[in-house]
Amino acid sequence: MKKVRLDIMALSHSVTQSHNYAVVLGEEGGNRRLPIVIGGFEAQSIAVALENMTPNRPLTHDLFKNTLDAFDIELREVVINNLLDGIFYAQLICEQDEKVMQIDARTSDAISMAVRYGCPIYTFDFIMDTAGVTLDETEEQSEPSEGAGTKTKTTKTKSISLEEMGIPSLEKLLEEALQKEDYEKAAQIRDILHSKKGNDS
Repeated sequence: MKKVRLDIMALSHSVTQSHNYAVVLGEEGGNRRLPIVIGGFEAQSIAVALENMTPNRPLTHDLFKNTLDAFDIELREVVINNLLDGIFYAQLICEQDEKVMQIDARTSDAISMAVRYGCPIYTFDFIMDTAGVTLDETEEQSEPSEGAGTKTKTTKTKSISLEEMGIPSLEKLLEEALQKEDYEKAAQIRDILHSKKGNDS
């Protein structure tokens, strides 16, 4: 089976499943997208790693990475290897002393680990053919319920009141959010800060 390399394209709220999110994976060098519904905790964990934030205490995925590192186990790649009854399945491909090991994982956990290790994410053509969508000029994309057939828009929702605040106030709010371990809000504030500082430069 042909492997397809994927990149994380977007992380957004799911408009069809409250309290859930969608991570959108894009085919490297292609126009197919693979949207996957994930929970709020997993979305926060991915966002923290993408934003290079340092939590006051390690999150579960940080703890698992630290444990693998302590035993000299390297995560080489993540493979989304199956899709059954609308549920995605994944494996962590690890190596220790030149011995390769395959560890079953939830897809959301596997993606979160891949971000922390900076390792590639792969899937297979049959999964892209079944659950993937082809990018068009609209922002609507098909979103599987850990699989199949709903819709989402990958637009970021930002608070107008936050956007109107100055940089010093936003930096203070960011610090408070990190102290409270509210990483979802911290990621939102960090995005706005980056935008404002970019415009000021």
